[in-house]
Amino acid sequence: MQLEIRPDPAEVGRARRWARSRLAVSGIEVDEPLAETLILLVSELVTNAVVHTGCPAVLRLSLPGTEAAEEATVRLEVSDRSDRAPVPRCVDGEATGGRGLALVDGLADRWGWSSEGAGKRIWCELDRCARTSEATRACGGGMTAYDGLAYEAV
Repeated sequence: MQLEIRPDPAEVGRARRWARSRLAVSGIEVDEPLAETLILLVSELVTNAVVHTGCPAVLRLSLPGTEAAEEATVRLEVSDRSDRAPVPRCVDGEATGGRGLALVDGLADRWGWSSEGAGKRIWCELDRCARTSEATRACGGGMTAYDGLAYEAV
């Protein structure tokens, strides 16, 4: 599934609504932690594409079918036409931005980026596991401290 994103900040809300609408058909309830994390990741990656590139982008979601939803991997990708790579940024505690990819790093089980033609693709994955406290920890359910280091596409 994919959604074309215009270089307009209003597109971030539209991307979140679109992603929420896709969750039900995959067997992921909108109020479960995986869904909430996925929506936050959509918001961060689409915001980065819209704010830092000024180019159109494409949001892609790979969601499990309802029969495979219990233990599956959800993949989110945002491709844009900017060749600028994501680079680390240091931000202080007073900064109102600059923490987007640090959040992605802390919330996703895996993430990365690659060049794609004249642009790039930033992706992340979430593993859906049984929601006991042990399984949550095993599936990356915990935030990591970052000492003010943030990663943004600049």
